[in-house]
Amino acid sequence: QVQLVESGGGLVQAGGSLRLSCTASRSIFSINGLGWYCQDPGKQRELVAAITTGGSTNYADSVKGRFTITRESAKKTVYLQMNSLKSEDTAVYYCVADRRGSELWGSWGQGTQVTVSS
Repeated sequence: QVQLVESGGGLVQAGGSLRLSCTASRSIFSINGLGWYCQDPGKQRELVAAITTGGSTNYADSVKGRFTITRESAKKTVYLQMNSLKSEDTAVYYCVADRRGSELWGSWGQGTQVTVSS
């Protein structure tokens, strides 16, 4: 199992940007998938973005065109660039790794809070 540590969350005004980072405890070069979930209290957890070993990406409809997931294997880090933030993006964001099924992942980070003020 790989340990994941997120950073980069915080408070931002609507329309602003944040970049989340997730650093793994070991090489991510061959990890079967990396991604980001968000969860707001009282709401279901949602897969926001994912990237495969081959570099293919997919996004939730709510963030398409605004969020970008990338990874930098040399730094064992996956990023989530969040632009044009909206108040509804407010949530705890979790980094995940090692995809074992549609909604099944082997490793989760501890989460980082993103708060967007309107």
